[in-house]
Amino acid sequence: MEIKDKVAVITGAGSGIGCALATELAGRGMKAIGLIDLSDGLAEVCAKINKETGRAVAHPFKGNTTDVEFRKQVFDAMESQHGTVTICVPAAGITRDDLAVRVDKATGKARVYPVENFRLVLEVNLVAPVYWAMEMVARIAEDRLRKGLKRWTPSERIQGTVVFIGSISSQGNKGQISYASTKAGLEGAAATLTKEAIFHGVRCGVIHPGFTDTPMVRALGAEYIERNILPFTQLGRLIRTEEIADAICFMISNSAVSGELWADAGWHPSPA
Repeated sequence: MEIKDKVAVITGAGSGIGCALATELAGRGMKAIGLIDLSDGLAEVCAKINKETGRAVAHPFKGNTTDVEFRKQVFDAMESQHGTVTICVPAAGITRDDLAVRVDKATGKARVYPVENFRLVLEVNLVAPVYWAMEMVARIAEDRLRKGLKRWTPSERIQGTVVFIGSISSQGNKGQISYASTKAGLEGAAATLTKEAIFHGVRCGVIHPGFTDTPMVRALGAEYIERNILPFTQLGRLIRTEEIADAICFMISNSAVSGELWADAGWHPSPA
């Protein structure tokens, strides 16, 4: 699938992987990119991208990705101004890390992971990304119907691509009962959606980044990173967001790439 002159939406684009991807896509000739985030600095990110590319390619949409009406408004605005969105990368995500069961040694009582935290992470990391993806698929399907097109055929070009942001934590990671569950859930969602969406010419895939130099990972603290991450990473460093962005562009542009791509920098968890 060509990247040049296409229209995309990226959630979580105010920082980290989403921001790096928006910058990379703009540099590759994207026609328009909707950057979605709750960050106050989102407009500044868009301004920087537009200045670097010398054109108004990045467009900010500040809002909550779990808000159904906000999602529709973003697609409506992008579609009316730039045409049908054909690339969707829902990169927004959060963590609420804690042990699944924690025992208070003083009282002898066990406390389980708060269900409200699990539901929040579920909404942001799994439900919202899947619905942003389905929104794009639905609009591509409607656009094809207006043109009198039915089942997509191989003689046509790929109509759209979704790339979900998974994680190496989908294999299981201590202290991430909710986060790991949502990232594993994206695998099933992508595998199912791609079987349905190809009817309309849309591909779906999941990239599983390792520990990447993002605000989320940096929030773990330098000591934690030095002790628990770097010793088990073959590269001996955090992955750069630009490296993940490049891998996502590979998934978008090469239609032979399907399923899941692991960009983990050779990280393997400690056996302890």
